[in-house]
Amino acid sequence: MHRSTLTRWLARFAPPPIALAWKERLRSCIGALIGIGFTGSITYLLLGSSGNIPLLVAPMGASAVLLFAVPSSPLAQPWSIMGGNLVSAAVGVACAHWIGNPLLAAPLAVAAAICAMFMLRCVHPPSGAVALTAVLGGPAVHALGYRFVAAPIALQSAALLGSAIVYHALTGHRYPHSAKQSTGIADAAGQARPGFTRADLDAVLKRQGELLDIAPDDLESLLRALQLQTYARSFDELTCASIMSREVIVVSAQTRAATAWSILQRHGVKALPVTDEQQHVIGIVTRADLAGAQRPSTLTRLRHTLFGRKRASESTVGTLMTTQVRTVETATPIADLVPLFADFGHHHIPVLDSRTQQLAGIVTQANLIAGLHRQPRKQEPMQHRAA
Repeated sequence: MHRSTLTRWLARFAPPPIALAWKERLRSCIGALIGIGFTGSITYLLLGSSGNIPLLVAPMGASAVLLFAVPSSPLAQPWSIMGGNLVSAAVGVACAHWIGNPLLAAPLAVAAAICAMFMLRCVHPPSGAVALTAVLGGPAVHALGYRFVAAPIALQSAALLGSAIVYHALTGHRYPHSAKQSTGIADAAGQARPGFTRADLDAVLKRQGELLDIAPDDLESLLRALQLQTYARSFDELTCASIMSREVIVVSAQTRAATAWSILQRHGVKALPVTDEQQHVIGIVTRADLAGAQRPSTLTRLRHTLFGRKRASESTVGTLMTTQVRTVETATPIADLVPLFADFGHHHIPVLDSRTQQLAGIVTQANLIAGLHRQPRKQEPMQHRAA
């Protein structure tokens, strides 16, 4: 009986499964490999191997875990790693200088570093190890004094952060992680059914009394998307063919940018699918893509004047369009549209004929919201008849 109770108690602490694809796990590992390798190489190239300054301080390994494995965490953002490491290094050096006994200096350094990070809103867990390194790093670190803040801490923090920004950009991952902008879809779902408000979320978080490793904006976005997904799950029989706009204005890759801009302005749309002669979608051009062509920067205009290059407004849609286009098919359930709009920020998605793969229409946020509102009205008469 006692053993059974102990087993159940220990089972409560079993870690939950990690809901992350193996491809993403591998990408994180490779990123950490590159980031730490780059950081050590930069330190060696700039400072040499004199031995006074370590090529890599141990806290950089912990920072790499955050930057490459959980880059969406508030603890992994640029200000967290730079501010947290720098202030903790300064606090650690000060404690090592003022307090001769390391058994007293070490805990005080970590506590003061945490306090400073809370005040400056740059909490970064590895920074606690930075403060400890300043106290317990040995004669070489102590000889550096406050230079320890600049090298190796500031140098290696900046190198690791820079490598993370470049690596995430090259691998198509969003970093630095900013709060997701509202798409309007979640608000519509909230109006369709009773839900929570941001004030409710803030009140619950305040009652928690502890720091959660997720930004409140991201948590709200996640809960809104969950609410909408739950709401849309009952509409599996409603497909993109039922809600899409069939009158689609398209352009070809050879269409001049100025002409495409005029079409956007005249029809009041935000994007134009680009098709070939067989009506297959080969790209999409948005208002943002064309706006830059209509209002080139001073430097761009000067370059065109000096080198006789073609003006941006005279370029074609094919040079400005996005070729990686997210599409859906006419038979796709509208529930599958929810993450595309709510999570990935799409505003307009071309719809392809399920049989020919030719452009059949386009679906927007407004189409989705109208479909979600229209379905309950269709179900009401059936419910009354059942009653």
